[in-house]
Amino acid sequence: MELVFNLLKFIIYSTLIIIIAKNALVTVIRKLATALNLDSKIVGNIAGIATSMPELISVFFTSIQGMFTTVIFNVLSSNIINVIQYMFAIILNKNQKKLQNEALISDIVMVIITILIPLCAVIYKIELNIGFVPIFIMLFILFYIINKNSHKMYLEEVSTEEIEKIENKSKRRIATKSIIYLIIIGISLFTIGELLGGVVSDFSRIFNIPEAIIGIAMGFVTSIPELITFIESQKNKERKEENIDGVIEATNNLLTSNNINLFIVLTIGILVCKLVGV
Repeated sequence: MELVFNLLKFIIYSTLIIIIAKNALVTVIRKLATALNLDSKIVGNIAGIATSMPELISVFFTSIQGMFTTVIFNVLSSNIINVIQYMFAIILNKNQKKLQNEALISDIVMVIITILIPLCAVIYKIELNIGFVPIFIMLFILFYIINKNSHKMYLEEVSTEEIEKIENKSKRRIATKSIIYLIIIGISLFTIGELLGGVVSDFSRIFNIPEAIIGIAMGFVTSIPELITFIESQKNKERKEENIDGVIEATNNLLTSNNINLFIVLTIGILVCKLVGV
């Protein structure tokens, strides 16, 4: 009976994450981007940061519980699932040819690296201790620089989407509201993440479910917001056949999300586990 009750809570909290991501997070990001006249690359970066919040929250609370194996498998499975979802969204919108751009190829190579690093750590049983923190931070900065320069070199003239002009007062009003909504959404996701972390801890402690399995399950749940933004970024905007703004946005969403998962979220997991003595 207790197992059924915990499964029910897991489903409810996971569903809430999906609802918030689809009906609130994506909508607010779109409004904020329009109000600030942001280009597709920046919108993708914002979406990547926002959709990484569930991973950050789940890793933080599972780290407090001392479940570092769960943390690693959460990050690894999230990054792998993100790539699968990204390719699904690309194929769904028939944008495969647009991936031939040099900047997007560079981004995808970096995305693959964000999978290979934790995968090697798992396969070769490398202990990810506090010594990896400065390495992760430097890699995060390096990837940002590569992404910025490659887009400037290969995509500056390609991404020319015309955004509807809004009066300055209206822009400021919409931007202010959007930021407030993002804060509320963040608090909501944080609260749900805390509850979900408690359920995950119960699964491991009471029902003796391996931490690796729990981490993979968490990866599926926390990757759902990315799937929604990958699809919406390409589907919701009217674009010309040759315009690749939607693919740019989705690709930067993917890269930013995976970078944050590996270099920031995992770093936080390492530090928290160190503080709690794991």
